[in-house]
Amino acid sequence: MTTTQTDRTTVKRIGERGHYDRAVIDPIIDEALLCHVGTIEHGIPMVIPTLHARIGDHLILHGSPASRMLRSAKKAEICVTITLVDGFVLARSALHHSMNYRSVVILGQPETMTGPDKAAALDALVERLVPGRLPHLRAMTDEEVRATSVLRLPITEASAKVRTGPPVDDEEDYELPIWAGVLPIQTTYGPPITDPAMRSEVAVPEHVLGYRGPTGPSAGG
Repeated sequence: MTTTQTDRTTVKRIGERGHYDRAVIDPIIDEALLCHVGTIEHGIPMVIPTLHARIGDHLILHGSPASRMLRSAKKAEICVTITLVDGFVLARSALHHSMNYRSVVILGQPETMTGPDKAAALDALVERLVPGRLPHLRAMTDEEVRATSVLRLPITEASAKVRTGPPVDDEEDYELPIWAGVLPIQTTYGPPITDPAMRSEVAVPEHVLGYRGPTGPSAGG
């Protein structure tokens, strides 16, 4: 499945790094811990980091109904960006230093979710970020659900840009006795820290002890 490639999402700078296939786009969305949502608020551009999930063909965003970001997103199109940095690319000249990365840009007008779909999306956000967490929690109350806004953005006008591999230097610089290569970047998670306000002895559950990062897609994906 491919997205709708438009002039707005076509990668123009080093175009061969652009990808419009959901097989490339979706795994980047699913692996990332958060996204950045760009909106216009009273004529001023605002970019806010927030958690997200993917349910099938939609990106899910949530927050307080009082959130400026969500209020603006309900009125006009937004731009969502997601970036994973995989390594520093160290070249033989400062000019050719770079990063290996995977990034996604999604444009569009989100819609407000209501009813059972909204509650399911909130559950999906929790389960996506910490797989196995949901069965350990008390159910959200109707009041808590009402106190949260949930938006759904179709992943239709979107593109990915990906850089991989070693540095690309000027041909004559390959003769220089300068080390060049890639310094990989990996995300790791430390041992769990129990809440000091715990009032009973509860063992750290396996889904926390063995946490290795978010999953995707969420239910329905």
